Amino acid sequence: MLALLKIRNLALVDELVWEPGTGFLSVTGETGAGKSVIMGGISLVLGERADKSCIRSGAKECTLEALFSLPHPEILNARLEEAGAPPCEQGELIIRRIITPTSTRQFINNSPVTLSLLRHVCSGLVDMHHPDSPRSLTSQERQLTLLDAFAEASSQVAEFERAYREWREASSARQALAESEAANERELDFLHHQIDEIEQAGFTEQEVQTLEEQWQRARNAGKLRDAAAPIIQLLDGDEEAVLGRLRQAVKRARELERLDAACAIWLKPMEAAVETLDDVAANAEGYVDALCDNPSELTRLEERISLLDTLRRKYGNDWAGINAHLETCRTRLNELDSRDELLAKLAEQEEKAHILMKKAAEELSAKRRKAIPRLEKSFLTHAAHLGFRQAHFKVKLIELPEPGPHGAEDVEFLFGPNPGEPLKALRLIASGGELARVMLALKSALAKQDDTPLLLFDEIDANVGGEIARAVGMKMRELGEQHQVIAITHFPQVAALAEHHYLISKVLQKNRSVSRLEEVTGKARIAEIVRMLGSSGSAAEAHARDLLKWGN
Repeated sequence: MLALLKIRNLALVDELVWEPGTGFLSVTGETGAGKSVIMGGISLVLGERADKSCIRSGAKECTLEALFSLPHPEILNARLEEAGAPPCEQGELIIRRIITPTSTRQFINNSPVTLSLLRHVCSGLVDMHHPDSPRSLTSQERQLTLLDAFAEASSQVAEFERAYREWREASSARQALAESEAANERELDFLHHQIDEIEQAGFTEQEVQTLEEQWQRARNAGKLRDAAAPIIQLLDGDEEAVLGRLRQAVKRARELERLDAACAIWLKPMEAAVETLDDVAANAEGYVDALCDNPSELTRLEERISLLDTLRRKYGNDWAGINAHLETCRTRLNELDSRDELLAKLAEQEEKAHILMKKAAEELSAKRRKAIPRLEKSFLTHAAHLGFRQAHFKVKLIELPEPGPHGAEDVEFLFGPNPGEPLKALRLIASGGELARVMLALKSALAKQDDTPLLLFDEIDANVGGEIARAVGMKMRELGEQHQVIAITHFPQVAALAEHHYLISKVLQKNRSVSRLEEVTGKARIAEIVRMLGSSGSAAEAHARDLLKWGN
């Protein structure tokens, strides 16, 4: 239920704090007093787009706050959790909006949210009805929703929607593959080209690692040879070179060792040095011999480097990236090569999903058909109370050639207010007053199944007579046993039946008109009913007291 509504600087309202009661509530007041502000304020709280013109003249911003007390906030908490917003503590949902001439901000449980999220979270909190809103009943989708609610088919609806979604996904996957044959042929050619380009290059990881080094060596072969030759000459060029002199020293050390064993300590390091320098000289000679300053080899290496750079630009920054791309292409090529097999598999999956979807549709249809006689009977009972004593009402299921998003059929609510006249679809009913009462009869039939906490009616009793207005009020009072019902009304017959009666009035304050809302009881309520009756005196007061007795 709506436990608290605060409005500041909205139209004529400078500041309003309302703690509405439970059950059936009526809001009355003279024309222009600001009754529509209640409807507008709640609409804005629930996420209706705001226009800067709604801000009270002279004010910088308009603020609205609402507190909803929810005995079962589980579904709403799941929506909040999904969006990353804080849950309702102790079942209390707090909504706040701040509207300025250039922006609007909204908060749920003191956490900022987007306007679309506010609408999503609040969907299902309030069912609002005004003289034009019953036209929503003419929507076949809305009529299906009402039928499913009456049939208590929520589990069947959920199962069908899941099965329908899986079938559509399977069908889309198969169609996408079947329709992409030309694209697949182009992709096959492109994959083959990429694989061939990488494989025919014939690079190995070792070649890639040494290619730059080989190219630099071949490019500078002459300089390298000129730099290495003196080193070889110094090491082992002749008897006077380092190795020649060191060998002579080793020979002398061996002779010395024979004379004095203590000199062996010199010999071993000297022999090791000879061995090491021999290896150095041999390696240097091998290095020089391997140097190639053949222009054709240099050209070959340059071409290999250029080819590697091309592959890097196309397929990866390094050899690992090129190889990874090659494996990706091979995997995708295998997938496309097995396209027929995959297409057959997707077709099989689609067929299985279609069978499950049809089964779910049949179960939902059976639930609907079973509920139709009960809905027709319940509707006619409530409609009779609202002045349609000889009306006819039929719920017609229209089978579809193939199940759609809402099941295997559409629905059409057919209504005939007078005997002897043909039944007409609700969309063909011209009278807004008749349609409003049809809506109220349906709401009454669905009172137990409808879990909407707050029902808000704005003058849907317009264009009806006194007795019918009383019947409308009685229906709202009955709905108040299952919901919190707020009726903005001009009819004393409706207002008198409310458990709580609120008066909105326009007063002059500091030379400005402002709206005030207060609950009226006792003599004040009698006085408001008398005003609504459009008369005065003791007879009018007695009539008002009689009307109020209906609500006791």
